[in-house]
This record gives sequence, structure tokens and C-alpha cells, in this order.
Amino acid sequence: MGGTPYAERASRLDGAVLWTWSGPRDPARPVLPDGCMDLLWTGRVLLVAGPDTRAFHPAGAEGATRAGIRFAPGTAPALLGVPAHELRDRRVPLDALWPGARVRRLTERTGDAADPSAVLEDIALGRAVDAGPPDPLTALAALRLGQGRPVAAVAREAGLGARQLHRRSLAAFGYGPKTLARILRLQRALALVRAGTAYAEAAYAVGCTDQAHLAREMKDLTGTTLGGYLAATG
Repeated sequence: MGGTPYAERASRLDGAVLWTWSGPRDPARPVLPDGCMDLLWTGRVLLVAGPDTRAFHPAGAEGATRAGIRFAPGTAPALLGVPAHELRDRRVPLDALWPGARVRRLTERTGDAADPSAVLEDIALGRAVDAGPPDPLTALAALRLGQGRPVAAVAREAGLGARQLHRRSLAAFGYGPKTLARILRLQRALALVRAGTAYAEAAYAVGCTDQAHLAREMKDLTGTTLGGYLAATG
């Protein structure tokens, strides 16, 4: 990908993305909340990255290839066998969730692979066969919230009360629907800005009242500014 150390591609698992990072990790490049969870290979161990509510700053590392599969919002808990809110803002070794002997075999297999992300994809696909599909109502909620629909309207469309939607959202996404809606809105705005849209236009396009509103959301959800983040990520 033009010499950049980061590359990603679509996964055979519905909605998931495979990614790799080769070379030193720049700690100035934060990972922003996106409503997703990842299964990660650090070059030494398998980790699960829970849903973030704030920017995560990875430690720099020399010479290692990191890889992951990033699951679509709401899909990882069924595959991993743990509610999302239990992993919120955490990086957890996979052997804390799955039997140690099994994880040791998977760790060896991943470490020996020329493409660790492909092994992670195989692990996820295998789990999907046994786990079945994610909660269809929370999948609908993620889709509608990602489109900018109001939380109350999404609850009605899903046939749920506000408390029911909140409870099921905690299990599926790691936080309530209002927080997920804010995170997905911010991600839509960032995608527009990266594509060349002016800050003010991006703010209006995603439903913020003005550019200052978008700036506050960026600061509240990530601890950084739009300009600072975009400068760090090139």
C-alpha cells in the first residue's frame, strides 16, 4: 500500500477487516474509538482488544509485525464468548478467555505463519460456525445508528424499550446506544475529512450543529483534536 507500514483488506467473515502493521509502531498514532473489537497478534501473543471509549496509545515496538482481525460492531461477543462490556477499554490475553492449551496451539500456529492475519481470520471463521450469528436486533441497531438515526427511533424500529436496547447494547458493543452513536458519527466525520471535506462541511454532514460541536466530540471521545490527530496520522 504505497510503502506504508499499515495495510488492510476485507475478510471472508462478514463485516470484518484484516490488517497488518510492519515495522516500528509510532506511539503518536492513537487508535480511536470505532465501536469495534479486534483479535490481535502482537508478534508474541494473541490479545483481544475490547471496545474503546477513549483513544488508545500503543507502545512502540521495533521489528515486529502486528496483525489483527477487526470485527464489525456487535459481532465479536458471540465469537469470543464474553460480553463486550467486560472488555471495555481493555487489552486482554486470549488465554484469559479461552482454554490455555488451545491458545498455545493457536499462538504457535500464528507465529509460524507468513500471514498472521490469515490465521486470525481462520480462527474467527471457525468460531463463527459454532457460535452462530450475532444478536440480530443489535446488528440492526449498529446499522441504523451508523446511518445517523436517533436512538429513540432505532429502539422503536428494533421493537425494544430504551432500557432493553441499553442492556443489549452493553453486551454487544460495550457501551450504550448513545455512546455508540456518538462514536460512529465521529468516525463518519473523520472519513469525510480524510477524503478532503472541510471540517465544517463534515460536521454538518454527520449531524453536528457546527464545526465547534464536532471539535468538542473529538476532544471528549479521543482526548485529542482533529488537527492533531490528522497531523499524527499523515
